[in-house]
Amino acid sequence: MSRIITSSDPEPSAENSEVSDSLMFGTPKERLDFYRREIQYETNLMADRTNAYLAAQSFLVIAYASSMANANPDWGDMFTLVVPSLLALLGIVSSLNAWPGIRASAAIIGHWHFKQEQLLRSEPKFGHAYDESPLFSEHESSEDRYYKSLRFSLRSPWMFTVFWAGLGAFSVWLQLSSSAKV
Repeated sequence: MSRIITSSDPEPSAENSEVSDSLMFGTPKERLDFYRREIQYETNLMADRTNAYLAAQSFLVIAYASSMANANPDWGDMFTLVVPSLLALLGIVSSLNAWPGIRASAAIIGHWHFKQEQLLRSEPKFGHAYDESPLFSEHESSEDRYYKSLRFSLRSPWMFTVFWAGLGAFSVWLQLSSSAKV
């Protein structure tokens, strides 16, 4: 039986962790730069996810509107009952599938903001030196500020879920009420 030995020390201590951190990052500035790059990377990733999601939703809205405009006398009623409802269902499913990725990006951004804030608080000289600069002031990097910047991306899937549920119900109601009058 083979064994993999990862460490001679049974429990890693806080001192060992600090040593490994100091080897990875030479200065607090390097650590801050690393945190800032991670925040930027995750923000770009979330923006890309949100853009792709919104582009898909816009194409679904166009398809929905086009399918509702079908006026074919032979099969138009059945078409405008089934296709818009299916497109609304697809919109809901895609919104629910987009939500976990967008939420995960927001959580990771929150993690890196927390690490950055802890660094600025734990290094008083470092933190105060950068507090004089607008980019690193507490006012600019507060949790409330960065969360406000993520709200649109976090709310979009839920707004479109409600939107699609309303459009799906409307299309079914419209077709069933108009066919009952005929």
